[in-house]
Amino acid sequence: MIISNLAILLFFSFVVNLAFAVNISRDGRAITIDGKRRVLLSGSIHYPRSTTEMWPDLIRKSREGGLDAIETYVFWNSHEPARRQYDFSGNNDLVRFIKTIQKEGLYAVLRIGPYVCAEWNYGGFPVWLHNLPGIELRTTNDVFMNEMQNFTALIVDMMKQENLFASQGGPIILAQIENEYGNVITSYGDAGKAYIDWCANMAESLDIGIPWIMCQESDAPQSMINTCNGWYCDQFTPSNPNSPKMWTENWTGWFKSWGGKDPHRTAEDVAFAVARFFQTGGTFQNYYMYHGGTNFGRTAGGPYITTSYDYDAPLDEYGNLNQPKYGHLKQLHDVLHSMEETLTHGNISTQDLGNSVTATIYATETASSCFLGNTNTSSDITVTFQGNQYEVPAWSVSILPDCKIVGYNTAKVNTQTSVMVKKPNSEEEQPSSLKWSWKPENNDKATIFGKGQESTNQLLDQKVAANDASDYLWYMTSVNLKEDDLVWSNNMSLRVNGTGQILHAYVNGKHIGSQWAEYGIFNYIFEKTVKLTKGKNVISLLSATVGFANYGPKYDLIEAGLSGPVQLVGKKGDETIIKDLSGHRWTYKVGLEGFDNKIYNSDSLKWQEDDVPINRMMTWYKATFKAPLGTDPVVVDLLGLGKGMAWVNGKSIGRYWPSYLAEEDGCKNEPCDYRGSYDNNKCVTNCGKPTQRWYHIPRSFMENDVNTIVLFEEFGGNPSTVNFQTVSIASACAKIDENNTLELSCQGRPISGISFASFGNPEGTCGAFEKGTCQGANDALSIIKNACVGKESCTIDVSEKTFGSSSCWNVVKRLAVEAAC
Repeated sequence: MIISNLAILLFFSFVVNLAFAVNISRDGRAITIDGKRRVLLSGSIHYPRSTTEMWPDLIRKSREGGLDAIETYVFWNSHEPARRQYDFSGNNDLVRFIKTIQKEGLYAVLRIGPYVCAEWNYGGFPVWLHNLPGIELRTTNDVFMNEMQNFTALIVDMMKQENLFASQGGPIILAQIENEYGNVITSYGDAGKAYIDWCANMAESLDIGIPWIMCQESDAPQSMINTCNGWYCDQFTPSNPNSPKMWTENWTGWFKSWGGKDPHRTAEDVAFAVARFFQTGGTFQNYYMYHGGTNFGRTAGGPYITTSYDYDAPLDEYGNLNQPKYGHLKQLHDVLHSMEETLTHGNISTQDLGNSVTATIYATETASSCFLGNTNTSSDITVTFQGNQYEVPAWSVSILPDCKIVGYNTAKVNTQTSVMVKKPNSEEEQPSSLKWSWKPENNDKATIFGKGQESTNQLLDQKVAANDASDYLWYMTSVNLKEDDLVWSNNMSLRVNGTGQILHAYVNGKHIGSQWAEYGIFNYIFEKTVKLTKGKNVISLLSATVGFANYGPKYDLIEAGLSGPVQLVGKKGDETIIKDLSGHRWTYKVGLEGFDNKIYNSDSLKWQEDDVPINRMMTWYKATFKAPLGTDPVVVDLLGLGKGMAWVNGKSIGRYWPSYLAEEDGCKNEPCDYRGSYDNNKCVTNCGKPTQRWYHIPRSFMENDVNTIVLFEEFGGNPSTVNFQTVSIASACAKIDENNTLELSCQGRPISGISFASFGNPEGTCGAFEKGTCQGANDALSIIKNACVGKESCTIDVSEKTFGSSSCWNVVKRLAVEAAC
């Protein structure tokens, strides 16, 4: 929308207590807010993946990046962890989050779901839902529908009580029911269509006064607006011709799994996807994610989704600007907003200019705006359009706000690249200053005595037996063996069918082995040789989950824990005898002693300070540290540890697993080629290195003086290398085309020096610039130093007016700059 930041603030201060209408224009071309058609740009930020203290800064940066709205899911399992017991405190304070959006003058899109996917544990459903008698999830099942309606109505009523819907003068302009159901609807048969119709009727009955959306739902009821999710949505057409073309998830990167590489999506390709979407009639576009954040606690789903949910988003995991992606998209947003009137009112016409180049003209009686899109994946194309020649780079869109002068091209990045680094804690010499104490996890009750909380004559799914109270569940049984038992031999093994997550096996108190599978594998066979005794033998199997499945047809039925069978295998020569223990009496214990005693948040327990062990399974470690000075984001380096969980001052910073190395293959040394269709395997880094080494500690988790870190080490590792660092910008560089403006910033700290500056035809990339064959007449280095050094940011007009004429002929002149922060 064509509206300044100040105007947005004034607009909202005026309507804060007045209802305003949000509806669809009669021709389906746009969302109309108070009678004005809007082009809306939005970004996803999930409130539980950041902290309340981070919200204002994240939302402010979103507004400054050119967004009109913030989109968020609502996480049912966070808000109703036990049936009819609700939590809207701290990071779960949804009302506070929406009001923070409103305070910054932005709109909000509320994706209630309440199924959310989001790589969130169990897709956002509370696991107790799975365990209700007679329930079937996401289908026409009365038990499920009653619970879903109860929670959806709860959220709607909460928003209404705070006057947060636009119909009440609040910021929420759109709400979503269900999520990506069209991807799985066929697995539910006729009941799936009946369910989606029920969802629409239920949502409409809540009378919120704003439109409802359903994403990825091609046969959405007419009362709903169906929307698109994906890498590209330019070819998407809503099922209702009177609905606007909306894109609820433009994936700015991708999530990461344990054992997976780091996926990246270039700024050029994201911008290309957005520009193509608006070239082909789009009206609302949302970045998923704009800020990904962190999967604190046990919130990561998958299974095997990492604690970091950075997503290569425009705002990184810690809230820093991810440049150049943030700045390149900001410039795109500014251009699109300047064309809002023609995009939402203009008559649309297209011209095929050949060689995969298409021109799109939006024309009103008084003005016109144009797009030149080149979908060729290798060739830059020169075209003649309305009497002028334009060179359109491969896989790019040129935007001409007045149909004459190119105001923006998606392939030409005219914004800075920021180089982020991690710096040691200046408060103390780490890791040598950290003094570790330790406690063993006492497993004797489970591994020696087989004592638990309940028993059955079958193997239970972990969702049933543990109800998501812990990652850990003990399966324990005993077997009496006599010498004449058919399975008895000198060559026996224990064979367990696991679900693809983690298994630690003990026989008569002795650990005999552990096993786990890779991301996406949902079962495996564990088999180890065992030495059993005549008489009673205790078999104790510890299942450790790493988040429950969050996506797929009937994903809720994917088993977790030990699905069985569990067998003793005896071999006598060529003969193999199998004794199935699955139907034995199994005893269950949820969690571990240390978790039950909350030793991560207790000062009364005694810790051992001498002979701190390393590489010891099931061990707790504790140390104190001083918070790093300043305000830069803080991370802890856990390289050297195996797998477990970490707490700072009793607050969980999530699961860690630095011993899990990313896959070896797929990484390339050369820069990623933005040209051509993207997927999450195209541009990857970090091959063969720890999947995640650094873990975010929000400043709000720490005290100003002494802080405590507690680690539960499940696999065995060495805490002696643990240290705390800060994340900050080290340098900024840019290569800017002539007739653009360079905005150089050190993100809150002063620019300390300029190591390179050249106007003409400089060569190389950031960190390795070299002067070309021609230069501007004025000394670029002196000009940039005088304008920028000592300032947090500076703005430079990139033109011969600033840098003097040059001897460059038939060459696009550029300014290359390298600045230290």
